[in-house]
Amino acid sequence: MELTPDLRKELLKAQRTEITEYHVYHNIAKTLPDEENRRVVEEIGDDEKRHYEIWKGYTGQEMQPNRFQIWLYTTISKVFGFTFGFKLMELGEEKAQVNYEKIADEIPEARDVIRDEDEHEDKLLEMLDEETLIYAGSVVLGLNDALVELTGALAGLTLAFRDVNIIALSGLVTGIAASLSMAASEYLSTSSEESDKNPIKAAIYTGIAYILTVALLILPYLLLEDPLLALGITLSTSVVIIAVFNFYISVAKNEPFGRRFFEMAGLSLGVAAFSFLIGFLIRQWLGVEI
Repeated sequence: MELTPDLRKELLKAQRTEITEYHVYHNIAKTLPDEENRRVVEEIGDDEKRHYEIWKGYTGQEMQPNRFQIWLYTTISKVFGFTFGFKLMELGEEKAQVNYEKIADEIPEARDVIRDEDEHEDKLLEMLDEETLIYAGSVVLGLNDALVELTGALAGLTLAFRDVNIIALSGLVTGIAASLSMAASEYLSTSSEESDKNPIKAAIYTGIAYILTVALLILPYLLLEDPLLALGITLSTSVVIIAVFNFYISVAKNEPFGRRFFEMAGLSLGVAAFSFLIGFLIRQWLGVEI
């Protein structure tokens, strides 16, 4: 069939997307320890190659894959888990499906491609059993607790002491003690439940999430001399941590980003503001000058 310039451009773009994803799926499949998951991912990759051949049949032109995207999605999948990497890549496919809908009247195979992509999403959902996602609740507990408790504590200490060294020392002692306490609580909570989670692993995930958050929040007090500037950077860091983690969960588990993000950010910043006020009142009441 005779292709219009716009339709040809769309098909060439689709070709490059499909051949890129073929390589991503096969690269990641090699790293998967579970044989069934590896087989499913390889089949999805072969479907992408077949889609590429369909579009090539219309354009008559070879397209090279996007090497940067192959590296990017392969690396993301290795670092953050294959489910997150695949889902992030699938977001791009969802945008491409809009173009497929536009050309479906002229090229009937486009509807078959759309159906295949929907089936891919269903198959990936069935694979949602990675350890990082199973223990996501433990990570949420550690992150949320550290953000709420430590931002509040640092805000109060900033107004009470106004000395970055004392604030950092107090925050570290508080944070380390709290991380051990939270890890122990998660262990006891998980061991008393009927769950697929290992209590020791759940405790480790909670503790590590807590202590890493503590380190990031206290870092400005170790690097700067102005306590108020350090507090501002700490609060900004807490919002960034909340945004990054919620983006990860929203992509990997198909959960809404906005509600959870604003809930966590509002709680963390609200406690910090209240603690800041408490620190000011206590300083005035006791007349402490440090």
